Amino acid sequence: MDNIIVAKELVFEYVSHNEQGEIDSRYRAINGVDLDVKEGEFIVVLGHNGSGKSTLAKHINALLNPTKGTLLVKGLDTSKEENIWEVRQTAGMVFQNPDNQIIATIVEEDVAFGPENLGVESSHIRERVDESLKVVGMTKYKNHSPNKLSGGQKQRIAIAGVLAMRPKCIIFDEPTAMLDPSGRKEVMKTVEKLNREEKITIVHITHYMEEAINADRVIVMEKGKIILQGTPKEVFVNVELLKEIGLDVPQMTELAYYLRKEGIDVRKDILSIDEMVDELCQLK
Repeated sequence: MDNIIVAKELVFEYVSHNEQGEIDSRYRAINGVDLDVKEGEFIVVLGHNGSGKSTLAKHINALLNPTKGTLLVKGLDTSKEENIWEVRQTAGMVFQNPDNQIIATIVEEDVAFGPENLGVESSHIRERVDESLKVVGMTKYKNHSPNKLSGGQKQRIAIAGVLAMRPKCIIFDEPTAMLDPSGRKEVMKTVEKLNREEKITIVHITHYMEEAINADRVIVMEKGKIILQGTPKEVFVNVELLKEIGLDVPQMTELAYYLRKEGIDVRKDILSIDEMVDELCQLK
């Protein structure tokens, strides 16, 4: 599989200026990140606030340009102005607050907004809207007002709006942060379905550990650097390191960690309730 995203020695600094226009301070949010994401991969990026994960996400969609280094999307340098349009068609973005992405008063009109801006023919827009709403399970709400939907439903409409532009990759920047557990669950089901059935590359930024369990690869960021990456099992066995930097681990991984401390010989890479039940049954 080809790489759809490639970051090389990526650095980004937020710079503040004083009243005279001189540089007052610099804050390095990304500090020498190398990253390859293959087409069709489901990547989860974890880190506490200020770790650099959302800043990295904004580079993939060319909302921010590198201070140093490069970030390529489908071979296109995101820092070059002439590439921005194509980069954003290739890599769509879903933000934390769906209200910031929903602009129309009717659901299907909102989903049609992106393809219209791309200059897609009217007959094809209708087809894209219908397909996108079907994928996110919101077809029956197409004539509703988005304002009357739940948080999870609004986020699925925001996802449909990005999907209608036919991106190869979607970046989710903490899309479940403002949702209740039920809303988080329905959005994550949609995200996983996009990857599994629609073969869309997913880069999912989150601080909820349970949302990383089904990822192909988990990346952990701290102080602008990638400090851990691997499969969910490979990453979450590092319980003490993750807790040191202020992150949790999935509940069943944590339970396995404490059981082992008490001398109960269970696997340390358990992620789910089903795995834990199987493991405990074998101890009898």
